[in-house]
Amino acid sequence: MDFSNTKKLTHVDLSYNEFNGFIPDSVLNLKELETFLLQENNLTGSIPSLNQLSLKDFNVSNNNLSGKIPETSVLQMFTISSYNGNPFLCGSPMPTSCKKSKLKLIAGSLWITIFVLVDIIAFFILVLLFCVCIKKKKIGKAFQGKNKNKTKKVDVEAVPAQDKEKKLKFMDSGGVTFELNDLLKASAEGLGKGNYGNSFKATLDTGLVVVVKRLTELKPLSSEEFATQMKLISGLKHRNLLPLLAYYYSKDEKLLMYKFIPKGNLYNRIHGGRGNNRIPFNWNSRLSVAHGVAKAMEFLHQNTKASQAVIPHGNLKSSNILLDENDIVLVSDYGLTSLIAFPVAAQKMISYKSPEYQNRRKITKKSDVWSYGCLLLELLTGQICTYTAPQGSTDGVDLCSWAYRAVREEWTCEIFDMEILTQRNAGQGMVRLLQLALKCCDKAPEKWPEMAEVAREVEDIKLNDDNDEFSFERSGSTDVSISAV
Repeated sequence: MDFSNTKKLTHVDLSYNEFNGFIPDSVLNLKELETFLLQENNLTGSIPSLNQLSLKDFNVSNNNLSGKIPETSVLQMFTISSYNGNPFLCGSPMPTSCKKSKLKLIAGSLWITIFVLVDIIAFFILVLLFCVCIKKKKIGKAFQGKNKNKTKKVDVEAVPAQDKEKKLKFMDSGGVTFELNDLLKASAEGLGKGNYGNSFKATLDTGLVVVVKRLTELKPLSSEEFATQMKLISGLKHRNLLPLLAYYYSKDEKLLMYKFIPKGNLYNRIHGGRGNNRIPFNWNSRLSVAHGVAKAMEFLHQNTKASQAVIPHGNLKSSNILLDENDIVLVSDYGLTSLIAFPVAAQKMISYKSPEYQNRRKITKKSDVWSYGCLLLELLTGQICTYTAPQGSTDGVDLCSWAYRAVREEWTCEIFDMEILTQRNAGQGMVRLLQLALKCCDKAPEKWPEMAEVAREVEDIKLNDDNDEFSFERSGSTDVSISAV
């Protein structure tokens, strides 16, 4: 981290990552710093002598920081909770004096030395045991060759219960089944890292192709609790929801399996191949996507119990929307909010980017409505939304603020993607869909409509979308109305 060229920065929140290294002294250059949150990392070294009077929120707890806490008036203002979990920090407000801390550090170093020696000895013992096992295995094979006819049937009841459970649990799979070993032997291709973990495309020997999602950073769930959540997810059946095929649960691994959808996701359909010989994504197709997603979300909102999740989806974005071979919309990654640990959810899930959470630190079902509004703007504009951009992308735009500003400054026609703006059959439906998107993205959460109302409006747009020629004055305005800017 180097803050030398960001002197106007006011809020730094890097908490709940796995960052290591030192806190740089360049943070002292942030004269207007108000928030500095580094808790739950692996940072080492000392704390810089922060003394910015603007600093109101500070936390470096649960790292590996050491040394004396600087006695600046600002740092001494914060309580012990801002420093806890750093065993080698000393000085006020910590209860440990720095003299005692030095003795503790020396003792700690001795223990580290002892542990290193023990590890070395243990390593040599493991090597020795490995050699012995190899020798015994060779002897065993030779013995087996001499006693081919003296086989013994394995007693199924003698297999430990935990090993019996380590099988794939199939949901309503339409008769599709395979074993865990079939999956382990399949050729695999990485599909990338999502918010819930890595995903792989696995091609089985039978020709069946599935997507395996390896879940990480979950709440501590027992096998029974996990199975209950999987049953609830698989019970949500709708033509626009990607069904769960199977799952696998063990102490160390949690896997979800879905049918592979070869045409890919909506993000790639909107943004892929720009500037090349791409097939245009026309207005009718985009409207069909908006309609399919709206119907899926309406179903989730009407069929997800409050005990299941506060938000029925929570992570609705274009990369979680798939298009099958018939261009039917399939919404994926639904129902997982009840599995994810809160710190991870608050950092990575789209609903937590909404004004409802940013301003009030709470989310409701309507947070999905805000996410849907962002999705509509991505469909209409062809722009990448900063809240849903893939990891590593730097091209994102705050579409809600940008669209409101465009309407306010009366250059609405500049909003629409040229692929649909030039279509003669776009019709009034394009403007109506923009109006709905702005309503869903209103900065006042209490003005967000229910998902059922949103779905009805999209369906009405789809039914009444005419084929008459419709055009804008190039820099003119429309009758799009907005209630918040």
